[in-house]
Amino acid sequence: MEEKKDVGITVKKQEDFSEWYTQAVSKSGLADYSSVSGCMVIRELGYAIWDNIKKICEEKLYKLGIKPAYFPLFIPESLLKKEAAHVKGFSPEVAWVTHGGNTKLGEKLAIRPTSEAIMYDSYSRWIRSWRDLPLRLCQWNNAVRWEFKHPVLLMRTREFLWTEGHTVFATPKEAEKEIKDIMDIWKDVCENYLALYGISGQKTEKEKFAGAVYTQSIEYYSPSGKAAQGPDAHYDGQNFAKAYDIKFIDKDEKIKYPFQNTWAITTRMVGIMVAVHGDNKGLVIPPKIAPNKIVIIPIYTGNEKKKILAEAGKLKDMLKEFNPILDDREEYTPGWKFNEWELKGIPLRLEFGPKDLKEKQAVVVRRDTAKKIPVKLAQLKKTVPKMLADMQDDLFKKSKKMMLDNVVEVKNMDELKKAVKDKKIAKAKFCNETKCEDNIKDKTGGATTRGIPLGSKKPAGKCVYCSKPAKVWVHIAKAY
Repeated sequence: MEEKKDVGITVKKQEDFSEWYTQAVSKSGLADYSSVSGCMVIRELGYAIWDNIKKICEEKLYKLGIKPAYFPLFIPESLLKKEAAHVKGFSPEVAWVTHGGNTKLGEKLAIRPTSEAIMYDSYSRWIRSWRDLPLRLCQWNNAVRWEFKHPVLLMRTREFLWTEGHTVFATPKEAEKEIKDIMDIWKDVCENYLALYGISGQKTEKEKFAGAVYTQSIEYYSPSGKAAQGPDAHYDGQNFAKAYDIKFIDKDEKIKYPFQNTWAITTRMVGIMVAVHGDNKGLVIPPKIAPNKIVIIPIYTGNEKKKILAEAGKLKDMLKEFNPILDDREEYTPGWKFNEWELKGIPLRLEFGPKDLKEKQAVVVRRDTAKKIPVKLAQLKKTVPKMLADMQDDLFKKSKKMMLDNVVEVKNMDELKKAVKDKKIAKAKFCNETKCEDNIKDKTGGATTRGIPLGSKKPAGKCVYCSKPAKVWVHIAKAY
């Protein structure tokens, strides 16, 4: 029996996180590098997980009254330039189309880094009256952002998948209520499905989305010691409405500019899931997001083969609500299969051999604990959901503990530099001025503000860097 060699992860997560992460993502079949520099291939398992995230988000977003649409991939340069802060923020990252075949285009076309420009050109024609509002659209698509040095599969690539929401309201109250609603959805999806604990915060002026009034996001801690920004929401006020001439006649018969939001969740969340939950054997996929929650592995010799395979088939049918995989391949040993499915992160493994046939049981193994539990076949339909729920809950608790254990409060620059060096997220008092923020980044070797914690009170005391009175608490860390 010939088996593949070197299919497992060859480094330990705690010793070389970067190499471990790359191997976990590629060897498990989540994603792979492509021949296009900085661009990835999302493989079957990775896409299935993203598809589950998409379905969960769709259900929640559409209940709010948001509807899906699709706009062109290409954006004329003249449209992109209409909002000054927006184009300045994205200009280094834009990939341009300059030729169609051998013919030079009359106007360069940007490949969508984000869709404000192309969508709001249409909005300016569609919105005429208060009756046309609110307009609440999102599109599930790809985006391209070109400039960076070191691609990381699912975390930082030139092309990625996301949903980008673009909504328009008559009043700021309506728009800002949606920001809260969207952030609540992101928190729900990430905590209750991806089992990821994050810290919600508001970005500083320096770090906010280009063109926004303010940006809120959820930040996560990676065992690499870096922070990773998760889903976000941007209150844009009337900035884009004025730039793209979006106006409406209100009920008082006056012409007004509406108020807008943009928001997104991306395939980066799959990468954060890997980084937080994975171990030295490979992926650990939270049950609620796993495409297949169970793998059944029959164990037999020649004499028992027929009976055991027949019973394993019955188990698959009995547990069909969990979309189980029956691994009845004959070219691999049970031990090799155990390792492969551990690498792929399937939540539960059911082992079924001659002893189990005799005892009318299956041995159930949770991916995160590796503990083997014999369960009577008659009890499987009752026991499996509880084991999956317990695993989901335990993964979230572990994620929360990891985050809280790695956030440290600092009082001065020496403590801040030490926290960054120790791969922690620092919580510091801050004057909230961009110049001071630039100095902190320079003095810490690249750490940036990750967000002002939502709901935090104004601190007493001085800024961690300068002698000015502190205005906010802020989290600071190196980031992807």
